[in-house]
Amino acid sequence: MNSGKVLLGLLAGVAAGATLGILFAPEKGTTTRRKIVQKGDDYASGLGEKFNDFIDSVTQKFEDLRDEASRAAQNGYAKAEEVAHELVSEKRKVSV
Repeated sequence: MNSGKVLLGLLAGVAAGATLGILFAPEKGTTTRRKIVQKGDDYASGLGEKFNDFIDSVTQKFEDLRDEASRAAQNGYAKAEEVAHELVSEKRKVSV
């Protein structure tokens, strides 16, 4: 099971537990609703931050991979040029 699903399940469980705890608390309805909204906002904010961190991480990994692929392509091109020059040199030696 990947860590994203575990984290999402954990957050959902905490949210459900907090909501049920507030609903069964002996307070006025307006106070309870206010608490539910506040907790929801807190969880949404935390989840938003975690999502942004995840996106930043994926973006960084993508950029690193892109840079690595670019370096590999440049190295491959340089090697191909080197081999081509060697072949031309060998052909000239054989022709003479």
